[in-house]
Amino acid sequence: MSVRGWMMRLKAAAAGARQIRPADTGAPLRAMTGKYALLYEYLEHRHANTVVLTFAEVEDLLGFPLPDQARRDREWWTDADASKAAAPHSDAWILASRTAAPNLSAQTVVFDRVA
Repeated sequence: MSVRGWMMRLKAAAAGARQIRPADTGAPLRAMTGKYALLYEYLEHRHANTVVLTFAEVEDLLGFPLPDQARRDREWWTDADASKAAAPHSDAWILASRTAAPNLSAQTVVFDRVA
């Protein structure tokens, strides 16, 4: 299924908050809401251990452009610790039990499932 198809199908699901605990962290429950919820839903429902998306595909999922910082700073994708309050954008992959590894020159990001 295409990224756009997932976006349309999961848009209704993103309207409600889900209580999720990051895997094996002992962290308190956090709700995945807000403008990055569609990215969370997409990653949560992918069975593959590795998901590679272009920045354009991420933007299609979200329905808005990524901030300039996401295109130039690797830390925007990687500077998140699941044991503390994370930025809303990184909650999308942390709560889906994934890490993010960007390739800024290729404008892609690899989301790997946390074992």
